[in-house]
Amino acid sequence: MDYLSIIKKPIESELQGFISLFNESLSHTGNLQTEIFDRIKQRAGKRMRPMLILLMAKNYGSVNDATLNAAVGLELLHTASLVHDDVVDESDERRGQASVNAIYNNKVAVLVGDYILSTALLCVSLTHNELIIRYLAELGRTLSNGEILQLTNISSDEISEDVYYQVIKQKTAALFEACCAIGAISAGLPESRVEAARLFGSNLGVIFQIRDDIFDYYDSSEIGKPTGNDMAEGKLTLPVIHAVNTSGDEEMRRLAMKVKAGTVSAEEIARLVAFTKANGGIEYAERRMEELRQEALRFLSEEVSDDEIRQSLTAYLDFVIARNK
Repeated sequence: MDYLSIIKKPIESELQGFISLFNESLSHTGNLQTEIFDRIKQRAGKRMRPMLILLMAKNYGSVNDATLNAAVGLELLHTASLVHDDVVDESDERRGQASVNAIYNNKVAVLVGDYILSTALLCVSLTHNELIIRYLAELGRTLSNGEILQLTNISSDEISEDVYYQVIKQKTAALFEACCAIGAISAGLPESRVEAARLFGSNLGVIFQIRDDIFDYYDSSEIGKPTGNDMAEGKLTLPVIHAVNTSGDEEMRRLAMKVKAGTVSAEEIARLVAFTKANGGIEYAERRMEELRQEALRFLSEEVSDDEIRQSLTAYLDFVIARNK
């Protein structure tokens, strides 16, 4: 199924307006900045988060200048966070392509990330909506908190599903939450009614991250990262957390603690990946995605009256679950 065509259908012209504004925001006369920004624009991806903002605005009213400026601001904030994350993680690649810090160096990457972040604040100020500005500012703090929590969790002796959800809700789900809330607010929805849209975004974001984590247990060049890459970076994700905590296998728990300590070998990671698959870790994660999908579908039946927008948001939800990269 061509999910993306269905998703884009109600917002095709508005999406083009967003792309033009986003590209304009990253225009610069300096040689180095121009080169880096051109790279960023070329690998902009599917525009999943901006599309969510536009769809939510259209659901509750219409896409306007505040919607577009908010969408550009949020996408720039997300872009800046990825540039900085690659420095923190010492990552040479982002989805199969060389990261900014790998091509240039950490100093350039940090400064470019700062520049993009400042541009995000400038764009969101053009909404002239204090609530939208507050949402975006709070999103920046939440994303940073998520990174810090993930770093501190690595040194913890606990293998906790609760902490896993705390991390992904602050690192990934917060972005989808903000998309839905900001889109709705830009269309005039009062703050007292935003909660349902915000929760829909949170469920979408958790599903997105669980799907992303499942990819780590399978070897595919399409995904852009090798099998076990999360474990190599010291991260334990939902499938292995469940498998280790429910199996009672002390040898696998010991390997999981070596993952957190950063002392695990490639052979041990391969054993832990195989163990996770054999002990229901993937199936458990998939069941959790389906539970969240049902919650999201309730929002669509209760809050979305336009058939085309409901079809689009349903396709969005299904795409997040069915995607292969």
